[in-house]
Amino acid sequence: MKKRVLFYLVALISTVSLQSCVTNYVVSKPATYAKEYKTDAKLASIDTHKMEQDKQQLINSFLAEKAASLANAKNSIKNSEIAKAIMHNKTIDNILTEAQTYLGTPYRYGGMTRNGIDCSAFVLSVFGAAAGLSLPRVAASQSQEGERVEKENLQKGDLIFFSHGRRISHVGIVESVSEDGEVKFIHAATSKGVMVSSLNDSYWGPKYRFGKRIINENGEAINNLAATTPASNGTNF
Repeated sequence: MKKRVLFYLVALISTVSLQSCVTNYVVSKPATYAKEYKTDAKLASIDTHKMEQDKQQLINSFLAEKAASLANAKNSIKNSEIAKAIMHNKTIDNILTEAQTYLGTPYRYGGMTRNGIDCSAFVLSVFGAAAGLSLPRVAASQSQEGERVEKENLQKGDLIFFSHGRRISHVGIVESVSEDGEVKFIHAATSKGVMVSSLNDSYWGPKYRFGKRIINENGEAINNLAATTPASNGTNF
């Protein structure tokens, strides 16, 4: 009898223990999965955030490099433009400085020296000495060189041409342009030799025909035609 009771008691305890283990297994297992799922989600979130940071850093690095390259290019262009402007100004200054050394030189038709010179020889000599250019001998041929410039756009160093009739017969070099647009030029006039006159002058104003630019913005020569000396029986005065 006692053995049977003891047997039933052991069986009951075993059954209860087994149910307890099964219950613990069923309940605790989903909790473990939930914890693992949350951990994986957190890691995935961290990885995505890091990827976005790396992507943004890459973009920022690219933009910074592009901005630096653009800035360097702009500086190079700016420096190049400054160098060109300096060269242009230097060339024009040399031309006008050379021209002014002729002031007072007497006029001589066909003359080409400081003892006597005509208008086209004066221009030829000045541009040759100051800019190394070989212009044609007579004013009519010189008027075919360079680029045409409207009167309101004339600058120092430009050539301006005049005539009594249809044929170009006189040339001068623009010396200055005032703020109100008055153009002064240096030339070899028959009356007083090499002198400075104004386009506002009642004599020269009506005889003005057009201007030509021989030196470009880089301080270099503009040559539309070969620098030759065609035969001409034109008159320079």
